[in-house]
Amino acid sequence: MDGVKQQIIALLKKNIRNIPDFPKPGIQFKDITPLLQNPDTLELTSQVLARPFRKKNIDYVVGLESRGFLFGTNLAQDLHAGFIPIRKPGKLPAETVSATYALEYGEDTIEMHKDAFSKGDRILVHDDLIATGGSAKAATDLVQKLGGDVVGYSFIIALEALEGVNMLPDHIQKEVLLSL
Repeated sequence: MDGVKQQIIALLKKNIRNIPDFPKPGIQFKDITPLLQNPDTLELTSQVLARPFRKKNIDYVVGLESRGFLFGTNLAQDLHAGFIPIRKPGKLPAETVSATYALEYGEDTIEMHKDAFSKGDRILVHDDLIATGGSAKAATDLVQKLGGDVVGYSFIIALEALEGVNMLPDHIQKEVLLSL
């Protein structure tokens, strides 16, 4: 990693706040709202997220609810791609497909519009954080179920101890800004 990128990563890391026991006791929540509050870190985060995917011909960025929306739309704009929200059940108005997955502290379900993209479209999956990998894997399953091609994963934070990145297919590019 070059010196400038190391400085950027160090700045971003300083702007991640740890919130103990949220949303449940024992969970160390990684709060990215300070990245959003500072115009410089907001812009830098967006630029660093987009850089590895600029020449990948991404058709859509899929952002996972809800914090995946925060940088996912910027990422889509930077890549001149569309944005597709993946939401919790009952939040999308048209016909959906769904997938259920395990969390580090329970279970959840996500949904995506059935007509979100066309077969063969190139999809980048984005979320702010990868922990166990369950939601990213479920998003992959939804994209593949509808005939899309997942060509990359983008995360601001990876919780190394939970090894969620290892749940994702080896042959697909994975980019993580901060491993904590």
